[in-house]
Amino acid sequence: MLYAEEKTMRLSKHIRLLILVTIAWFLFWMAGLPEYYQQYSITFMVIFDLAILPPIWFIIYRSTKQSRPGHGLKVCLWWSFYISVPLFIYDLIYCGFYLGHGIGFLTKYWYITVYYFLPWIIFPPTGWLVDKRRSLI
Repeated sequence: MLYAEEKTMRLSKHIRLLILVTIAWFLFWMAGLPEYYQQYSITFMVIFDLAILPPIWFIIYRSTKQSRPGHGLKVCLWWSFYISVPLFIYDLIYCGFYLGHGIGFLTKYWYITVYYFLPWIIFPPTGWLVDKRRSLI
């Protein structure tokens, strides 16, 4: 049984990640009021997206470095999931249903849409590189 526990992430960590990204979504939602960032220019939103990406990446990188050797890719895949899927669901509920944009919110709110796929592009290679670097030591 110990082997099975080592191969899977504990439920408490899943819950903690979900709570963390939910709080982050709520804070970003509050910061975007009254129009969920529509009141800002495209240039500002591009700069904003580019400015928040490095700190997010650094958090993931540190989390990956603190994981057990050989688990970097797995940790990054979980982070990718939790940063994209729950946030997509929250945005779909708020923008798609509550604001009435349907699935069209994906283009109207492009600056949040990029975070549904960027984690899947950036984080897994980070985890793979952390694992690779550890195996060389």
